[in-house]
Amino acid sequence: MLPIIGVPETIRQGLAPYRPLFCREEGFDHVSRYVTGLILSPNKTLQGIYDLQVWGEAEKPSRRAMHEAVFEAGWEAEALLPLHRQVVAPAHRGRGREVLSLDWTYTHHERGPKMWGIKKAWDHVERRMAQYQTIVTAVMANRERLDGIEMMVQQPDRLEEEIAYLQETVQESYGQMEAARGRCLELLHHLLHRLGYKKRTEMALEVVQQLAQGALGDSYEFAFWC
Repeated sequence: MLPIIGVPETIRQGLAPYRPLFCREEGFDHVSRYVTGLILSPNKTLQGIYDLQVWGEAEKPSRRAMHEAVFEAGWEAEALLPLHRQVVAPAHRGRGREVLSLDWTYTHHERGPKMWGIKKAWDHVERRMAQYQTIVTAVMANRERLDGIEMMVQQPDRLEEEIAYLQETVQESYGQMEAARGRCLELLHHLLHRLGYKKRTEMALEVVQQLAQGALGDSYEFAFWC
């Protein structure tokens, strides 16, 4: 694999509409190089992508700087997909009938047990216990083009485990204010999780409702795999 000495022009042009999401040019450059590495590098870890970078005469930034720009900097992550749908919308208008495909999959993270949405459970595809996120995706396609337009991570369903814990740890009375406060927090967290949990079908419906507010194409055929 040859070193990455910059961002290829095709990738630069494709990322240009997303520049307003980033506060600093340096952060956007890091993300652009990271995306380039995801496409070109055989080792798609942050370390593998960083090791291929060549900055020329400029002082080479640290791997930590790239990590911070991609994963920690305050760029507008929540605005990314709505903006992306605006960017690709012209390619889906005036093209006739469109297909909106809603699907779900598992993304394995064996080394990331503390990532949000991770749950260790039975993977019926690989027939083994695994740590994974459940991802609901939406793709819009016509005869000429296919674009991913939504991605949502399902909150893990741990309600039964939480109820079992609450039942096992209940006390007849709480003599200390700190103990009572801690119990209230446990109950509130359980309520928050119960209200936040959505089935895949509910998430798919939410995606359709969001897309209906800003239609991409002229008419749709729906394909559900949830």
